[in-house]
Amino acid sequence: MERINCAIITGASSGFGKEFVNLLIEDTSFDRIFVLARNEEKLNNLKTKYGEKIQPYSIDLSNIENIKNFGKYLETQNVNIKLLINNAGFAKFCSYDDISIDESVNMINLNISGVVAMGLICIPFMEKGSKIINVASQAAFQPLPYQNIYSSTKSFVKNYSQALNVELKEKGITVTAVCPGWMKTDLFNRGCINAKKGTTNFALMVEPNVVAKKALKDAYKGKDISVYGLHVNLCRIMSKFLPENFIMKCWLLQQRIK
Repeated sequence: MERINCAIITGASSGFGKEFVNLLIEDTSFDRIFVLARNEEKLNNLKTKYGEKIQPYSIDLSNIENIKNFGKYLETQNVNIKLLINNAGFAKFCSYDDISIDESVNMINLNISGVVAMGLICIPFMEKGSKIINVASQAAFQPLPYQNIYSSTKSFVKNYSQALNVELKEKGITVTAVCPGWMKTDLFNRGCINAKKGTTNFALMVEPNVVAKKALKDAYKGKDISVYGLHVNLCRIMSKFLPENFIMKCWLLQQRIK
């Protein structure tokens, strides 16, 4: 039986993930697009909008057992995963003690463990030419006070993706770390909690669709990193040459945090 060519997108119900759905739905190389997120209603709305090509799967990606169960589900589907987009994640813009231990660890579980686990269950269903896109952030380039966990998780995603890309070359599978700057998505609705000290200056914000287009273009070129915009590229370059303490001081000045 011929395998079903598919894409898998996590965090697909809104924001950046939904932009990838919008871009891939017309791509005839995919027979099916698996859309993963916690909000089952929003996922079903995607199926209503786009039709049978969309396959919703409600899941908490911070829970490893749930991801293992998704892997068992894939075993029943006869799939060739041509593209995996690990987009699910969240941020809290605040001091270390403004959120609970549970929230802090959940951020790590979703932003890091979820990305690693999804890759591990999907790679066995991939063939030569398959692509993995892991969504990191501009925050991956340096430590950022008052979003210390988020920036650290995204630094992990960037480094992990670039290293995994090397390891998977023998299989003909490429991994691209996408490092966006500020985008107009729901990330801010969850991230801004009116903390006494936190990120408030979201300068040079862009629409997520242009970043998603660039990410797909770079992934298909086999690049190990995708960066959209002059400002983000400058931040990436400066992070290689400037001391981290200096960068953090500049960050605090930009955010007007004393």
